[in-house]
Amino acid sequence: MRGFGAAVCLALALGGGASAQAAPSVELLDFDDLKGWKTDNHAEALAAFRETCPDLPDPPWTALCALSERQSNARSFFELFFRPVLIGGDSPALFTGYFEPVLKAARAPDARFRYPIYRLPPDLPTDRPWFSRREIAEDGHLDGQGLEIAWLEDPVDVFFLQVQGSGRLSLPDGTLLRVGYGGKNGHDYRSIGRELVRRGVYQPHQVSARVIRSWVRRHPEAGAELLLHNPSFVFFRELDRLPPGKGPLGAMNRPVTPMRSLAVDPSLVPLGAPVWIEKGGRHPLHRLMVAQDTGSAIKGPQRADIFYGTGAGAGRLAGAVRDPGRMIVLLPVELALALLPGG
Repeated sequence: MRGFGAAVCLALALGGGASAQAAPSVELLDFDDLKGWKTDNHAEALAAFRETCPDLPDPPWTALCALSERQSNARSFFELFFRPVLIGGDSPALFTGYFEPVLKAARAPDARFRYPIYRLPPDLPTDRPWFSRREIAEDGHLDGQGLEIAWLEDPVDVFFLQVQGSGRLSLPDGTLLRVGYGGKNGHDYRSIGRELVRRGVYQPHQVSARVIRSWVRRHPEAGAELLLHNPSFVFFRELDRLPPGKGPLGAMNRPVTPMRSLAVDPSLVPLGAPVWIEKGGRHPLHRLMVAQDTGSAIKGPQRADIFYGTGAGAGRLAGAVRDPGRMIVLLPVELALALLPGG
């Protein structure tokens, strides 16, 4: 089922995130159409769904959230109360990965720790872009305001911490400081990996976070200039009350779950919705996840970022992911049926 009528229904069902003219194609599927559905661990997905479903405001979702607490068969719960919906399936999905880094840091600067991360400036406008990354770095717009949260060893670590949006900072006294996304300067994200490809330094299949990090460190001056290619700048907040056993906070201000939480475009995929992914590539992945986060580079109905977990191992896995496939949103039955002609 595709076409203009479906696009109108989609905009209504998803809260009007896109105009009717710009809305993507829509197709209702059956659970038998989902490759590997029967062999997934649906209980893990249900636990992730329960993490954020109390915050879903619309009646179809709130009713299902209440029902989820009384379910002993997770797979039956999803099959009875949801329908798979393929949104924008005309082109392959693009899956990438993200993680929560663990970095050495200090509360005060010294010869080793010289590169700060900042909390949100009080005068940051909400209706227009603020200063770009280059302007912040070259003109000192954050200096002298006492906005520094901590200092890191390496400007590349600062940059990638901003890309990931959260992290655990290991302080010299052995304590861990957790920081999460606090806001941004209003500029669109611009990929430095794509810029290296444009310059002919690498081919697209060669680019990963590890490759970029290595190139910047081998070319200090050119690397510093490359980081400024991305005008977006992220600010942080301290997360004092987040238990160490929980993942970082996602866009719903709830902890995300390794290998079960997904960053999506919320104008096209409802935050809190279960999402079935069929990721190809070197390490195929077929599993039910939950849309619980967003990202500056995550745009489009078939674009998603998989949360791989915390630490260097998760970072190696996440940094190597740039794979095709498809993703299917699970919508409450009444919302899915509203996408049918005359629904």
